[in-house]
This record gives sequence, C-alpha cells and structure tokens, in this order.
Amino acid sequence: MSESLRDQLLKAGLVKKPVPENKPQGRSGRPSGPQQRPPGKGGGGKGGPHGGNARSGAAPGQAQKGGGKSQDEIDLAKAYALRQRAENQERQRVEREAAERARLKKERRQKLGTLFTGKALNAADADVARHFPHGSKIRRVYVTADQLSRLNAGELAVVQHNGRYLLVEREIALAAQAIDEEALVLLCDPDAPAEDDVPADLVW
Repeated sequence: MSESLRDQLLKAGLVKKPVPENKPQGRSGRPSGPQQRPPGKGGGGKGGPHGGNARSGAAPGQAQKGGGKSQDEIDLAKAYALRQRAENQERQRVEREAAERARLKKERRQKLGTLFTGKALNAADADVARHFPHGSKIRRVYVTADQLSRLNAGELAVVQHNGRYLLVEREIALAAQAIDEEALVLLCDPDAPAEDDVPADLVW
C-alpha cells in the first residue's frame, strides 16, 4: 500500500526520488585514486625539490652572474658616453660660431659693395704708383698727380674690397671703416710726424 502511494507521489512530482548516499562522483567531482599525489611529494614531479623547475630556476641566476657587466665596466661606459656628448656639443658650438662669422662677413661685404658702388675714384689713365704697407707687404695703387696730393693730405683714402684697392673720398672710407675695420687700408694724417724720416708722399 505504501509502495503504491510513494510511486503515485513520485509520478505526481510531489516528492523527489531519493539519491543514494554512496554514489560515485563524476569528472567534475573531487578526483580520487592513487594517481593523484599531493604537491611537493615524491621525487619526480615538477614541483619537487629535485624537479625540472628547481634546476631551471638556478640557471638564469648563474647566467646573469656570468654574463652581466661589472660596475667598473658600467662606469666606464657612462664616462665614455659623457665624453662623446661633450665632444659633440663642442663641435656643434664651433660649427655654429664659424657659420655665424661667415654670415656676418658676407653681410659686411654686401654693405661695403653697396657703399662703394659708383664711389671709386680709380682713374684708368693714372700712372703714379702710391705705395703703402698693408699686412706684412708693401702694396701700391695707381693715382694721378692731383689724387696723390689729395691722398697725402688725407682728403682721399684707400680701401680694399673683393681683393681690389679702391681710391675713395675720406667720408666714404670712414663709413667703410665703421662697417669693417679691415676695409680701411690707407688714410693719411698730414699733421702726424713722419716715421723713420720717410715722407708720406714718397713715390717709389
């Protein structure tokens, strides 16, 4: 009677079928059996004291110790890098200064060219050589007799531009000197005493 009542209740879904207490678990359950060993136990596992990880763990340390650079080598490399950087900076500084000097020189030459345009008094028929010292040599410019007199009186002057000696008025020579001191080559002072008893108007 009770059995048929229980069957009826099961069929009606009013009660659940009892589950045996000693039912073995599947794959998702806790693994059991002699194949599983606790970690760290046994001599052949990867986690054991004599396993592969223990040996491979010592190898990187030994390689780093043997192949790494010493502190002296590191300091030497740093010092070399600092010296290279200082040399590069010095070379760049020298190059910048040279470029700036070249730029200023070109600018002065252009200004002098503009100043001397149409101002040179060199005569094609000049036949008098007026000598003067320039640098470490004696140079000369050809002038007329009237120009020689004015040149020795300080009314005219000699300037240099693009490798040529130009005869110009005193004011032009002073303006050229303001642009570039080396442009003025000869400007006589008639009141200055003669040096070594050599007259300023000496013609060789």
